[in-house]
Amino acid sequence: MSDYLENAEMKMMTAMENLESNLRTIRTGRANAQILDRVQVDYYGSMTPINQMAQIQVVEGTQLVIRPYDRQIIKSINSAIQAANLGLNPQAEADCIRIQIPSLTEDRRKELAKEAQKYGEEAKVAIRNIRRDANDQIKKDKEATEDDRKQDLEASQKLTDKFIKDIDKTVEEKKKEILSV
Repeated sequence: MSDYLENAEMKMMTAMENLESNLRTIRTGRANAQILDRVQVDYYGSMTPINQMAQIQVVEGTQLVIRPYDRQIIKSINSAIQAANLGLNPQAEADCIRIQIPSLTEDRRKELAKEAQKYGEEAKVAIRNIRRDANDQIKKDKEATEDDRKQDLEASQKLTDKFIKDIDKTVEEKKKEILSV
């Protein structure tokens, strides 16, 4: 396998990991601490992820309990969660924040499934762009023979097809999880 293809494969793996990360942040009706992964809190002037400044627990599958390491930032965390527009209503207490995860309506489930599909399409576009860049590099390689270039281009397409298939499978699994009641 040429260096171009190895480089492309690494970039495609990164795109796949990014997709999986995006899909983890979509709510599925069950409490999941990962839905707060993208929430940033202003902590003494710097934006910090919640999971670095607090312990997040799932209680009874329907509730998240956030226990900050520093009690002084409970109000900051509370307002950051509300500002993140996740459809969650945090309740601040003396030493923790409780978030009751509401069950999803059928319409909301469909919206979230569309969002998962959108993330999948974005990942496919990224994979195809990586393939295009790799193909351009292969075509411009003056040292390779014509047969080697043709072989590398075919391998590039096979690699792309493999990742596109993986993306479709991952998105379908997530959609199935979202739509199941």
